[in-house]
Amino acid sequence: MFRAPIFENERVCFHFDFIKLLRMASIRDYNVVEQFNSRLEEIRSKLLDQAMGEVLNDTAMELCQQHRHYMKSVMDTCIKKSKEDESMFESIHIHKEDLKERTAVLKEKKTEHIEVESEIEDKEHHKELLIQRIEKLKKDHVKNRELIQSQNKANKDRLKKLNICKDIFQKHLSLEIRKIQGEKLQFVFRNISRKDPDIVHAFLLRLDAEGVYHIISCDPPLENMAHLELRLQETNNFPAFLANVRREFVALYSGAKK
Repeated sequence: MFRAPIFENERVCFHFDFIKLLRMASIRDYNVVEQFNSRLEEIRSKLLDQAMGEVLNDTAMELCQQHRHYMKSVMDTCIKKSKEDESMFESIHIHKEDLKERTAVLKEKKTEHIEVESEIEDKEHHKELLIQRIEKLKKDHVKNRELIQSQNKANKDRLKKLNICKDIFQKHLSLEIRKIQGEKLQFVFRNISRKDPDIVHAFLLRLDAEGVYHIISCDPPLENMAHLELRLQETNNFPAFLANVRREFVALYSGAKK
């Protein structure tokens, strides 16, 4: 904006100078015209300088005012942005802490998952071992059953032979076979001596699960009983064993009588 009072004063001065020059111009002097033109140019330049100065001052003031408003707007925006950034940074920090907690939880769950997998693998391995053991037990059971069946058949054959021996020895040698509790057999000999036929000579025998004969006791004791027992286990010839035992009882009785 231009300042009007200054221009008004200049105009007044210019008006008086112009009148003064016109009066002087009536003399028709060339120098007067030059002076008029020079004075006119000087006044014009002065007015232009003043106008430009005032325009520049007003423009500078306006620019300063605009700059202040702009800087204030920028500061307000920066403050607002700073607050928003602080809120954003705080949210980021919260998210980081939450992420850290979730990471720790996931790590813990991963560890638990590994432990569970290890436990499952151990159980699966134990299961495989149990299955293998069960299969082995099944096979052993089949073998044992077959063995028992075979032994039972062998024992039946032995008992059949014993029964045959029993009949023979009982008929001709007065041998009595008694079944004792605990799967034991007692063999009672009589007629060891014709003069004293009622004297009893006996031994107790057991047949184990494998079909092996064992002498438990002998009355009266025979020195060769251990040898006879071993020979029986080797040959499995029970009739010969009974004959040998009877022979030993006869020899023992004859020796004792002498």
